[in-house]
Amino acid sequence: MRVIFMGTPDFSVPVLEALATQHEVVAVYSQPPRPAGRGKKERPSPVHAKALELSLPVRTPLNFKADADRADLAALQADVAVVVAYGLILPQAVLDAPKHGCLNIHASLLPRWRGAAPIHRAIMAGDAKTGICIMQMEAGLDTGPVLLRQTTPIEATETTGELHDRLSEMGAALILKALDGVETLPRTPQPEEGVTYAHKIDKAEARIDWSRPASELIHQINGLSPFPGAWCEIAGERVKLLRAAPAEGSGAPGEVLGGFTLACGTGALAILDAQREGKRPMPAAEILKGLNLPETLS
Repeated sequence: MRVIFMGTPDFSVPVLEALATQHEVVAVYSQPPRPAGRGKKERPSPVHAKALELSLPVRTPLNFKADADRADLAALQADVAVVVAYGLILPQAVLDAPKHGCLNIHASLLPRWRGAAPIHRAIMAGDAKTGICIMQMEAGLDTGPVLLRQTTPIEATETTGELHDRLSEMGAALILKALDGVETLPRTPQPEEGVTYAHKIDKAEARIDWSRPASELIHQINGLSPFPGAWCEIAGERVKLLRAAPAEGSGAPGEVLGGFTLACGTGALAILDAQREGKRPMPAAEILKGLNLPETLS
């Protein structure tokens, strides 16, 4: 099939690689290069870089308000567009341009967690499962009918980074199945019940409040790992807490119960991985060799 691919971050790269092995990718659309690094030099997105590596043509419009950009896309005469974490709202003219419209790979079990941060929100909410949906795009925010869905459990100490990578690979495999059946697969409308929105992560959500129940803090820590990273202050230093698990014990909120085990408002948790300022992530046992914990964390 003649496929237009639209994506930007690392999550989208495995999908592009899979499509390029089985279909004719006639153009790759990605967000324009942005200043990055200490020198603030413009850096192409991960999808842009991968497309160049695969010798695929890349287009980086700021938006699709210009008639010329919409006309250029329509002139590709694509059978379908595959969209995954592109980062732009597509006007109706773009949604309608390919023969079979635009298919979106969404990292949740729709209608739960529509929106920008479905992986973070699923873990932070303590969901037992999540998955991938292949959705026919329409004007609403992740409201379109679903062609295929695949479910996967969320492991007890799985982080957003780990789940991100698993779902990316799942999406790559599932979109190939969807394209094989794009003309015959039923488009199942999303139910009206169970709609939730995965709002963007605010860095203000990352500060640990030890008065909260341990179960909630475990979901916060694992859900915000590796970015932006839940954190607390230890001896005036901001330390990121990157993985946590339930632990035995109780005490005053923030009380150190031994090792890197801490009492919470209800119950206790153990920090399994953490990161000091300017250092790499480390297992708790390693980080404690150079970090003296006070009796209580604030």
